[in-house]
Amino acid sequence: MKYHSHKRILVTGGAGFLGSHLCDRLVGQGHEVLCLDNFFTGSKSNIAHLLGKPNFELIRHDMVLPVFLEVDEIYNLACPASPVHYRYNPVKTIKTNVMGAINMLGLAKRVKAKILQASTSEIYGNPLKHPQTEDYWGNVNPIGARSCYDEGKRCAETLFFDYHRENRVNIRVVRIFNTYGPRMHPNDGRVVSNFIVQALNDQDITVYGDGSQSRSFCYVDDLIEGLVRMMNGPDDFTGPVNMGNPDEFTIIELARKIIEITDSHSKIIFNPLPKDDPMQRRPDISLAMEKLKWEPVVKLEQGLKKTVEYFAEILN
Repeated sequence: MKYHSHKRILVTGGAGFLGSHLCDRLVGQGHEVLCLDNFFTGSKSNIAHLLGKPNFELIRHDMVLPVFLEVDEIYNLACPASPVHYRYNPVKTIKTNVMGAINMLGLAKRVKAKILQASTSEIYGNPLKHPQTEDYWGNVNPIGARSCYDEGKRCAETLFFDYHRENRVNIRVVRIFNTYGPRMHPNDGRVVSNFIVQALNDQDITVYGDGSQSRSFCYVDDLIEGLVRMMNGPDDFTGPVNMGNPDEFTIIELARKIIEITDSHSKIIFNPLPKDDPMQRRPDISLAMEKLKWEPVVKLEQGLKKTVEYFAEILN
């Protein structure tokens, strides 16, 4: 890269599933990348291959506490994203979402950096509108077991837009729908990793409810492409913008597909549906297609095969 196009970019949660893939992309483009992580759910193994590179730096830090750096761009991805992890310490999850957003927005304001917030489809709660568009306000339980994450992310969005209106901070907000791929945490309790680990071990595959609830699954490479396009998009497009794969599958369809790909002898068993678990979730990505010319290209079967290969390797 020419020096004038070289940027210093901070990725919070950079050792996590999404963050490590984003660091790969940005380091590969020649930017100076600062990866900040407290390693609650992130793993050094996700970014070990980057540690020797001259344009990559790892900072062990909890962003609930302020950090003082000089950067051009901030991708704010830090937060446990699976119920198993974010319900382990719900107060800390709220702090990461709210105080973390305040600290990163304060940094962006001070150094005049662009900042992107990784928000979530969970802000729609158990949606009464399907598919979900960005103008839908959601149907969220503010005092439920999942609300530390749902409401934490909703509050972070509020903070981003308040900083933008009051302090002219250059913001971008992306609402991420279910994403999967290599480097997912094997014990994160999310449906893709759960099913793959169970299938590879020939254990029973646990489906909650009757399996008729639906989800859309976006492969990680597609999502990272969307985040980078959003950061480099026009300054007047703040979002929020949905990013996910609009192809919809029932949970039982997913389970059968994974059994087929892994050639597993697993049986499917059914457990009660957890409280506040949404029955359907699918993004309307018209806005991302119009403004960013972005849409996913990796089909579910193709992405699942790559993910199964990764889990087969780490479980051996």
